Amino acid sequence: MDENDALKTTLLVDDVEPVEVGPGILRRRLTATGYARAWLIDFEPGSRWPEVDVHDTEERYYVLSGEVIEGEERHPAGSYVVFAPGSRHRPRTEAGARILGITLSAV
Repeated sequence: MDENDALKTTLLVDDVEPVEVGPGILRRRLTATGYARAWLIDFEPGSRWPEVDVHDTEERYYVLSGEVIEGEERHPAGSYVVFAPGSRHRPRTEAGARILGITLSAV
């Protein structure tokens, strides 16, 4: 066993039990630390986040597949989106999407 093995966590994200956060939207909360928390979200086609998401800290996500729409901006697979503290948004999709997100902890 490598000494760094005790300092890391590994999991298969599809093994994490999803929770429905709104119609057609499933979130898997991934391993969190004191520095950040992560999540994987699957949007079914035509779904929209249930309310406006307001950020106390920085939030970022990477679009793994599909397309996420933020206002009039479209973010296809491969897009990396960063929101500053105090920002707000309400993502939606027409085609469906899977995103990997990270929320940084307050310092």
